[in-house]
Amino acid sequence: MLIHYVPSFIQRFFPHYIWHKSRQEKEIYLTFDDGPVPGVTDYILDELELRGMKANFFMVGDNVRKHPALAREVVMRGHQVGNHTYHHLNGRRTADTLYFEDIVNCAQEIQYATGEEVKLFRPPYGQIKSSQGRILREDYSIIMWDVLSGDYSPALSADRCLKKTQQYSRKGSIIVFHDQQKTMKKIPQLLPCYLDFVLAQGYRTSLL
Repeated sequence: MLIHYVPSFIQRFFPHYIWHKSRQEKEIYLTFDDGPVPGVTDYILDELELRGMKANFFMVGDNVRKHPALAREVVMRGHQVGNHTYHHLNGRRTADTLYFEDIVNCAQEIQYATGEEVKLFRPPYGQIKSSQGRILREDYSIIMWDVLSGDYSPALSADRCLKKTQQYSRKGSIIVFHDQQKTMKKIPQLLPCYLDFVLAQGYRTSLL
């Protein structure tokens, strides 16, 4: 069963990772993982621009290599980019040396395409060893989340994803969506409605 909200006891167990931002400010932090992917990332960019919103894109290095112009477009439109490894690796299943090499390669690919020196990292699947996290924190802020939309799951309808994401969103929430092949059909059904909800609730969208 997919858990849309990360319980506070889990967040407290890993205090060195960023699960949410200030609960005092009426801000939401939109994040999109796994891109850039044509047909999804560009659609998201247009929907954000239509509403004057900003977001954070955690990019997979291999996708940046394939679509450098789209990665550049994300930055040109004023959004934040982050490192999501080169090959979307699960840290707990990957040797530390290989994992770090993959992260370095992703950072280089992003910098080559966008000119940005990336300072944010999100581990794919949220899976990372403590040994990896300790070293990565020297160079990166490790960004997790407190609300997971579930947009990638074929078992969940767009309507259920929307309702659950709305239900758990609160001040300072970091929300996860995905700009990937699996979400190409669901994002157009889900994202505009959620963005309109954010506006209706009086939230600002901010960069991490």
